[in-house]
Amino acid sequence: MTDLKKYKMFIDGEWVESDTKKTFETLNPENNKPWATVPEASANDVDRAVKAAQKAFEGEWSRLLPRERGNYLRAISNKLRENAELLGKIETIDTGKLFRETNKQANYIAEYYDYYAGLADKVEGTVLPIDKPNIQAITTRIPIGVIAAIIPWNSQMLLTVTKLAPALAMGNTVVIKSSELAPAVMFEFAKLIEETEIPKGVVNVITGFGDPCGKALTTHNLVEKVAFTGGPETARHIIRNSAENLSEVSLELGGKSPVAVFDDAHQENAINGITAGIFGASGQSCIAGSRLYLQDGIYNEFLDKLSARAEKIKIGAPMDPESEMGPLSNFKQLEIIEKNIKLTVDQGGKIKCGGKRHSFSNEGYYFSPTIIECDNHNLPVAENELFGPVLSVMRFKTEDEVIKKMNDNQYGLSSGVYTSDFSRGLRVSKAIRAGITFVNTYRLISPSAPFGGIKDSGFGKEAGVESIKDYTRVKTTWYYTSDKPTLDPFSMR
Repeated sequence: MTDLKKYKMFIDGEWVESDTKKTFETLNPENNKPWATVPEASANDVDRAVKAAQKAFEGEWSRLLPRERGNYLRAISNKLRENAELLGKIETIDTGKLFRETNKQANYIAEYYDYYAGLADKVEGTVLPIDKPNIQAITTRIPIGVIAAIIPWNSQMLLTVTKLAPALAMGNTVVIKSSELAPAVMFEFAKLIEETEIPKGVVNVITGFGDPCGKALTTHNLVEKVAFTGGPETARHIIRNSAENLSEVSLELGGKSPVAVFDDAHQENAINGITAGIFGASGQSCIAGSRLYLQDGIYNEFLDKLSARAEKIKIGAPMDPESEMGPLSNFKQLEIIEKNIKLTVDQGGKIKCGGKRHSFSNEGYYFSPTIIECDNHNLPVAENELFGPVLSVMRFKTEDEVIKKMNDNQYGLSSGVYTSDFSRGLRVSKAIRAGITFVNTYRLISPSAPFGGIKDSGFGKEAGVESIKDYTRVKTTWYYTSDKPTLDPFSMR
């Protein structure tokens, strides 16, 4: 058996084991075999990381000029571009995502660090029009302090940059908790952080399980903000934990994103967008367009074309540049998908294509691109987030009907509309209760575009100018400008 790669945690600028010496193995989804070991952080390890971050925050980091912090962000950006292939390979091995995507994404994520490096010295305060004589009042934005960034397994590098870059730009320090399901790429990233010679303790990377690691981190009295991406059940625990330290919380949670295709839509474009939305990354995306509504006039024709496209998707090894879909990341997701498909079929759902494990490999977690017709859009596969390549398809007749159905779900992250009618596109996109709507396209990101949802999909925004403000707090400063003393010390003026 090949020796497993061994990782350590990055705390206070040093590479350390867990104080308990506990480790766990991380599996390669392609073959279900362990390929690396990582430390299992204890509560003491968490405490050490948070205290290191607090020390760095109170030291030189928050006092650096904004442009100096921006220079560190640009250094990180340059390291990412130089090491994109390595980071992409590690992420692919650990998650099963296609290398053709992880490699490109590692390069593109560098743009986020450049974006926030440029914003570091652009965030301004205000002069207030105070209604009192001899008084000048101003507001400034100040860093929050120690940020706990909790990262999921499905897009570690992307979902780290949307927290780390704005946090650092504004003078905060960060403790990153990498997912225990696929933690390796974050430790490779920490090596690049170290090479930038950023002050010790500014960025710390740990990993471990919800208890004790996650609980100790989200309840720590020195943590001022928790930035979390993941599932709603874990989010509820984090909110409860935040009552212990009264920390601020931002949540980017799941979705069950609806997509509507009207009779007048450009069909080839819509098929490409839908394919990207639900089968890209094997459907393991929080914005996956997993609920599809087709207007009556095109239902049969469009569904046949879409199914034919799905059946042509090339399933293969994640490192193969010809592969279009790789394995799911873990066995738990496979079980959830199979359970929900069975329940849906039992309740009248009809499998149009797929619906079972793929024959490419009996070792990895490969699942076929699946399309299921649902007469009731509240069937299990149409209502629950599956995080896999499963598309539920429903009919609609009118614009008002499809808007009502698209909004009939507890999630509100993403959505899509395909139509050649510009006015309809505006009307429907405005009416959909979601934080993101794509019109005649799908699955796009940008450093300047805010990302986040409503309802059970969370609150707060990642990326864009809105996000950078979320990593500051407003401070009001009052100046008394007269040479004379105030007249009445016992009266609030």
